[in-house]
Amino acid sequence: MQNGAETYRRMATISAHLNPSPSSHQMEGGVGLSRANCRAKGGSPGFKVAILGAAGGIGQPLAMLMKTNPLVSVLHLYDVANTPGVTADISHMDTGAVVRGFLGPQQLEDALTGMDLVIIPAGVPRKPGMTRDDLFNINAGIVRTLCEGIAKCCPKAIVNIISNPVNSTVPIAAEVFKKAGTFDPRRLLGVTMLDIVRANTFVAEVLGLDPREVDVPVVGGHAGVTILPLLSQVKPPCSFTPEETEYLTSRIQNGGTEVVEAKAGAGSATLSMAYAAVKFADACLHGLRGDAGIVECAFVSSQVTELPFFASKVRLGRNGVEEIYPLGPLNEYERSGLEKAKKELATSIQKGVNFVKK
Repeated sequence: MQNGAETYRRMATISAHLNPSPSSHQMEGGVGLSRANCRAKGGSPGFKVAILGAAGGIGQPLAMLMKTNPLVSVLHLYDVANTPGVTADISHMDTGAVVRGFLGPQQLEDALTGMDLVIIPAGVPRKPGMTRDDLFNINAGIVRTLCEGIAKCCPKAIVNIISNPVNSTVPIAAEVFKKAGTFDPRRLLGVTMLDIVRANTFVAEVLGLDPREVDVPVVGGHAGVTILPLLSQVKPPCSFTPEETEYLTSRIQNGGTEVVEAKAGAGSATLSMAYAAVKFADACLHGLRGDAGIVECAFVSSQVTELPFFASKVRLGRNGVEEIYPLGPLNEYERSGLEKAKKELATSIQKGVNFVKK
């Protein structure tokens, strides 16, 4: 009889991993097991992370890479379709994080309850000929709904917004949280890391260096001319000709379009975006753990300029953004680019605010 009970317990464990239903499973003989108790022996403690939009083009590789992060103990995967399959697939990876899947709006609250970090790649991707602004009407509504769930279920979580257009979706999230009375500007971050990843790569190509040895600050926003690489502040220190500066700035600003056109209708920058998102999420988790000196660029509530939101270097800590750094000295080319960026950013930010207030 004891062996039978052990068999049922193991069957419940398997079922709990694969079944996206939040309810507990009751097996014959009174052996019940909820998914909260369902984890491999030896799993190390860590943070609880939710990915909203986990079955999409960015969400799937993002989920796979987060499953490998040793700082993640529980990984919740939420989407409106295909989550059970993605969850089953990723749950087979022999890493410490326990994976649980959630399907549809009725399970959103279960996906969010108790989370430390929420990453939002949900929304439709760019297609050839589309600007980030074209995505607005669809993705704005998605982000608003998801953030309403966050405000209710995990208002203290760090929130990483990937859904485009980031210049508008971050203000949308802020307005939702303000309405709910849960807004903490330190805990809301727009992910611009892909711009930094591209900048490091493209600059390294010009300099003949390993991209991992290069650090290019990218400020402003996350679309077109709002993306402003500060090439005068590149590390290691170096100088560029006007032609090189123009080439690099243009390529960094149009990196997304480069990928969209190369994929010829088959998608946008999903893989590099997932890599960049995981790199940024890892920095947030190290900050939550209390590690010192965690500095990255992000689009946040800011007083660096007269705009309410701006991307610049920030120091991450236990509460999210602990410090926002000034832009530092800019050359004439960068000062001119900053004015162009701010003009475009002001319109995008207001568009997000108006979407929630209308």
